[in-house]
Amino acid sequence: MEFIQSVKRKTNIDLSLYKEAQMKRRLTALYEKKGCRGFKEYFNLIQNDREQMEEFLDRMTINVSEFFRNQKRWEVLEESVLPRLMKGTKLKVWSAACSTGEEPYTIAMILLKHLKPEQFTIIATDLDKNALQRARTAVYPERSLQEIPESLKQKYFVKDGTRYMLDRRIVDSVTFKQQNLLADPFDTHVDLIICRNVLIYFTEEAKTSLYRKFNEALSPGGFLFVGSTEQIFTPSQYGFQSEETFFYRKSNVTG
Repeated sequence: MEFIQSVKRKTNIDLSLYKEAQMKRRLTALYEKKGCRGFKEYFNLIQNDREQMEEFLDRMTINVSEFFRNQKRWEVLEESVLPRLMKGTKLKVWSAACSTGEEPYTIAMILLKHLKPEQFTIIATDLDKNALQRARTAVYPERSLQEIPESLKQKYFVKDGTRYMLDRRIVDSVTFKQQNLLADPFDTHVDLIICRNVLIYFTEEAKTSLYRKFNEALSPGGFLFVGSTEQIFTPSQYGFQSEETFFYRKSNVTG
């Protein structure tokens, strides 16, 4: 498809790694909204208009997030997974495809209950520059806070009209970077990778590649935390073993 090749040349984003039906549905709705008659006309629009390009990227990256999404999974992380990782050395966490920041800020709130700020680092990455800017601003609508424990809401948020401002102690504990998950290199020696509700949009080929790259990025015994619709059915082929539901631990020896 010519549109996919043109977008890859322009942005280095490979739409062929996204599930075709979902991608076409989103893009068709978008170009029809803009009054375009097809993919070629739409590409001409976005390549010559920065705002249109940013809207396209925002639509493709699907920025839907909230604090403590699927709260029970975060309880498992805190009670069963983190005690196995907090063994004296500095903890390194990566929130991949972090959207507008709710996920890395959630892990920051959890870690600060058990560790001092200098005892951990959190790197958060996303493809979308606009989402990253909103993450750094750290001001959220009430709907983003629906699952957050009331004690943490009281401790770390200040209400400003209809929105909530996040405490700088949490904001300053996360470093945000732009990254194309499907093309850019990964960091290494990571203890915990959180990548939730993103892999469902990719083809099986893309997911296989990502699982292997995640495994290589983790330290031996490190954990990968995925979303509630993203269970890995044969984790051993990627060097993982299933420890808890939606948590996969890197084997000391990759298989």
